[in-house]
Amino acid sequence: MRKVTAAIIEKEGAVLIARRKKTDRFGGVWEFPGGKLEPGETPEEGLRRELMEELSLETDVGAFVGAFPYASPWLDIELLAYRVTIRGGEPVLVDHDEVRWVRAGDLRTFDFAEPDLPLVEILSRGAERVR
Repeated sequence: MRKVTAAIIEKEGAVLIARRKKTDRFGGVWEFPGGKLEPGETPEEGLRRELMEELSLETDVGAFVGAFPYASPWLDIELLAYRVTIRGGEPVLVDHDEVRWVRAGDLRTFDFAEPDLPLVEILSRGAERVR
């Protein structure tokens, strides 16, 4: 099972989500930014690297939110979610074609990648308070 990371980034009561380019695998769906770990990386290191590569954001990785396994015939991952703070920069589109700041209560109105759905539910219910 491959480990991938996801960032829960909040600003002024909204959460940052990103839509994958239509030409990508899972293209056109929304996700919490993050990505695959490289060999030898901790999840925190990998998440910081991915956010810099994908969105040109300097970040601080904070509290661990949870691990969410996902298995399908074409994908077997464990999604590791963390609270993240932007230290510098504004989102720049590299691997995505759009980013939005969305209120947690509105997350269910977006078409999310299946591995991200547990986070959508947690945040929508307010079970985890994003800081």
